[in-house]
Amino acid sequence: MNNKLIGIIFIIGGVALVAWGYNIYDSAESQLGRALSGETPLEAWAGMVGGAICVAIGVFRIK
Repeated sequence: MNNKLIGIIFIIGGVALVAWGYNIYDSAESQLGRALSGETPLEAWAGMVGGAICVAIGVFRIK
């Protein structure tokens, strides 16, 4: 039961991180930066990749 609770917390946190990273990626400042330099902000990558890793850990904890 304890592993399932930890897994659910990881999934919720991971989804929140992915949403935060996507919001940064889709912001006006980020779009302007991508148009001028072609680079995506590090915070966007960290949020989306870190969130995906947290979701994957959560799924494996629930099993």
